[in-house]
Parts: sequence; structure tokens; C-alpha cells
Amino acid sequence: MEKLSVVIISFNEEKNISRCIDSVKDVADEILILDSYSTDQTVAIAESKGAVVKQEIFKGFIQKKNKALELASYDYILSLDADEALDPVLTDSIRRAKGNYTNRAFRMNRCSNYCGQFIRHGSWYPDTKIRLFDRRIAQWGGTNPHDKIVLRENIPVEHLKGDILHYSYHTISEHVMQNNKLSTLAAESLFAKGKKTNLFNVFVHPWWAFIQSYFIRAGFLDGLFGLVIAIQISHMTFLKHLKLYLLYKSTK
Repeated sequence: MEKLSVVIISFNEEKNISRCIDSVKDVADEILILDSYSTDQTVAIAESKGAVVKQEIFKGFIQKKNKALELASYDYILSLDADEALDPVLTDSIRRAKGNYTNRAFRMNRCSNYCGQFIRHGSWYPDTKIRLFDRRIAQWGGTNPHDKIVLRENIPVEHLKGDILHYSYHTISEHVMQNNKLSTLAAESLFAKGKKTNLFNVFVHPWWAFIQSYFIRAGFLDGLFGLVIAIQISHMTFLKHLKLYLLYKSTK
């Protein structure tokens, strides 16, 4: 049986790290935390639960997650963020897959908890991710902060039943602040890749993002928070395009 390394990146996650580690104990042969010098109790909690903790200065989500892959002891990897956890159905699916790997990459749904409510519609669900894979044929890519697993080979990807539970935002204020932070990272990453935008995109893309999340993907079925999330997605899209536009304009 192939052994499984669970790798988790963290920074000041004392509120989440315990739940994350507890959820993977039944499937992990190793739990590796790559921390960015947390100033709270994240490291102490992780070590008390038997996790191996390594430290590295944060250089970007993609860079950090690829470094975590290198540090893992085993080739099969389950990659999680500290604010995520496995639900019981997904735990059982991973246990079955681990017993006899029939594929080298597996995808699963992610369900976000927003202000205490799990969101099951709109742009946030099913939010399918490849998170269980053989690191010999996979690496993290994409554009910060929107990282994703990129497969080096054209291989089939098996879908596993169950959800990664993502404990995203406890308050709307947290979401607003994170929108500002992540939109800056996104604009800077796109700018570094030579991407451009224009005023049309600045004003039109946010409207399309709202319509897609709230109406086309039925975000309205999640009630008030479905509306809030659609507005925040639109806001994030507006900030990203505006900041990218201003970066491009400042170089001319």
C-alpha cells in the first residue's frame, strides 16, 4: 500500500489547524505543516497533535505549496489549507482510494462555510479541486492567489465522493479585507505575466461575475449570504481589474 503524506500550509491558523489535523488522522501516514513563522499558537498546536512542522518565509501560495510537496516523505500527497477539513464521506473515499490506487490524481468538491452557513450553490459550489495526487506527475501552478494543481501528464482524474469543508470567513468584514489583499496579489501576478486589462473590463466583468454567481449558478438559493457572496465576488473582480489597469497605466 502506498503511504500518504498530508501537507498543509499555515500562517497564524491557531483557530483552524486543530480541526484540519484531526480530520486527516485516519488517512495520513505523515502530516507535514509548512508554516510561515506564525506568531500565534499554530506551531505548538500542530506539534502537540503529532504533525511535522517546517518553516519558510512566505513567497507566494504557489511557491509555498510546491515547497511543501518537496518536503513530504511520500509520493502520494493530500494537500489542504489550514482552514479546510475532510468531511466523513470524503475521509472514507480517500481511505478506499488509498487501499488500491487506481489513478494517480483525484478531484473532490469543496464546500465553504460562510459566517456559519455552508454554501451549496453559486460560484462557490461545488468548487471542484484536485487535491490527492502523485507528486511525480503534478505540481502547483496557476496565478497567485488562485493556485491549482497542474498535471504533467495527460492522465484520467477520478472524482471522489464527499467534500472538503472550507471554513472561509467568520464575518463579512473579514471577507472585505481579504478581497483587498487578494485582489492586489492577483493584479500583481497578472501584471508580472504581461497581462493587460481596460476600462471596459473594469466595469463589465464585475457585473458578469455577479450575474453568473447569483442567477446562472443559483446563488439566490443560499438566501441572504448567497447575495452577499455574489456581491463580494463582483467586488473582488472590480478591484482586480482596476488595480491591474492602474499598474499598466503607471508604466506608460
